[in-house]
Amino acid sequence: MNFDYTWLIGGPQGSGVDTAANIFSNTCALYGYYIFGKREYHSNIKGEHSYYEVRLSNTKINSTTNNINMLVGIDAETIIRHTQDVLDGGMIIFDQRILNIKITEIKTIDNYFNSRLRNYLQKKEKVFSIRGLLETAKDRNITLCPISLHDIQSHTSKINNNMIYSSRSFNIIYVSLSLGLLNISFSFILKTITKIFNKKSNVIKNTIQISKYAYDYAINYLTRIDVIMQQCAPANRMLIKGHESIALGKIIAGCRFQSYYPITPATDECLYMESKGFVNNNKPDEVTIIQSEDEISAICMAIGSSLTGVRSSTSTSGPGFSLMVESLGWAGINEVPIVITLYQRSGPSTGLPTRHGQEDLLFAIHAGHGEFPMIVYASGNIEESFYDTTICFNFSEIYQVPVIHMVDKFIASSIITCNKFDSDQIKIMRGKLLKEINNKHYKRFQITDDGISPRSTLGMINGIFWNTGDESDEYGHITEDPICRTEMMDKRISRLDLIVKTVPKSQQIILHKISKHCIISWGSTTGPILDAIKMLEKINIHVGFLQIKLLHPFPTEHIRSVLDDVTIIIDIEANKTHQLGKLFKQNLSRDIDYYILKYTGRPITCTEIYQSLQNIFSKKSNKEIVLTHGQ
Repeated sequence: MNFDYTWLIGGPQGSGVDTAANIFSNTCALYGYYIFGKREYHSNIKGEHSYYEVRLSNTKINSTTNNINMLVGIDAETIIRHTQDVLDGGMIIFDQRILNIKITEIKTIDNYFNSRLRNYLQKKEKVFSIRGLLETAKDRNITLCPISLHDIQSHTSKINNNMIYSSRSFNIIYVSLSLGLLNISFSFILKTITKIFNKKSNVIKNTIQISKYAYDYAINYLTRIDVIMQQCAPANRMLIKGHESIALGKIIAGCRFQSYYPITPATDECLYMESKGFVNNNKPDEVTIIQSEDEISAICMAIGSSLTGVRSSTSTSGPGFSLMVESLGWAGINEVPIVITLYQRSGPSTGLPTRHGQEDLLFAIHAGHGEFPMIVYASGNIEESFYDTTICFNFSEIYQVPVIHMVDKFIASSIITCNKFDSDQIKIMRGKLLKEINNKHYKRFQITDDGISPRSTLGMINGIFWNTGDESDEYGHITEDPICRTEMMDKRISRLDLIVKTVPKSQQIILHKISKHCIISWGSTTGPILDAIKMLEKINIHVGFLQIKLLHPFPTEHIRSVLDDVTIIIDIEANKTHQLGKLFKQNLSRDIDYYILKYTGRPITCTEIYQSLQNIFSKKSNKEIVLTHGQ
């Protein structure tokens, strides 16, 4: 029997929402369930609303939905913001003291949401209050589960005299109550707590005592829910976050230099590498990681490192990438292989700095003044991101170009269960990297049949070469000769055709499904689309899906051949101006029939896509559908 359940915990930033979700996800994964979780938070240090949504199932899942089965509110704002998304027959757990709080007293709830909530309650003929909102939930057969945090904490304080009465334990109480209600054996919670706090023995002891009491409290005193979570058979799976998969991908790909300037969400990747001890200690399998003074320095450091022959990368987001663009051109004219991991978020300017978006596609493709070859490549999910990281490094060295590896905040901040990474699938290809040079007249930028020159590195005997931001001849000497300029420009740009011809077709696009009606998309919309397609198949609606990974240079003819018999094309992406749609039309001279777009800063859910496609196929939709779900 299929089991699909969504748990959401929310509270002010700094209240331990992430820790609670980490315990919940790890416990359920250990119990044998597939996990897909996403983290949402405001762009301030502490106080604003933060929440973590975790979906679990006994079958593979790739995204979140619009619906919540169990809502856990560390504070009143969580109940206010998310109650409307709780499914009929679901459950809400909250501290009974919030019933006395007035909605207008919560300063972090903005006027826009207040106005929408007031209209909602008026339509339901309920009072504008937390009690009124919870009455609407009760009318939908949602189980209300008020608890006394004060009583639970007082009891745990008696068990352990060292225990300080503090809101810092709220998250442990709530997650333990939740797992107790779901009837997961406490032994699994114990293993998870021990794993997460493995270096803090005193914390482990206190946390276990609090957790056990709250767990028993749920079993003995709270209303049980009609959910049976049976332990699933253990599988060869792991639980991993997006920024962790890319960091691990860099290590195994042979990246040995990483520079960055702190920016959300790219910083998470670099901090993970540092925290796990990957920082260079004069060992060949570790990485030199440098936090630079700004993004200009970060990309310049990566370029300098690459010139020594070291696989090098930098990670950033939109505003930081903007600063890197001039140096990107320097790498382009000097044929320096580097990888830039571009974690997209919502812009322009600072925009929504901790929110999701796919708004940098055309910017990445056209980044830099003048003309030079580079590759723009997009991963569709966390598992892909690991393997694609090596592919991007291979591309950069085989074709001697900068590679922009596009991911986004949704991928970076999500957590999934997936198959354990298989290092045997990783193949490192370094292209025309020379080990020695016998010719004393070495030409670093030699014109060759395929447009790619043998590459020396700094310090090689007989491998002296010159680098400059100006146009140069085959040795690297500055020149403004018109014939030489033409030859060098043709040499570099010819690589764009070479890339399309020689990159394996399986790495250019993925045709997940084929049908007369076909979705095209890129990046992190992949998971929600795949889940929505499965949902549609249950009601006998079949739709194809083409995921485009190589976005520049664009594999026009390959895509044209795949879509030759397709009659309706639907573009799904997380931006306002349907950037992939523009790229598609520009290259194939073919119109998109429907657009499904979302630019709220929140990820697209499979539920939204499912409902939108239903409307399209029942001819109840406009050409452009704009999605708005989420808090």
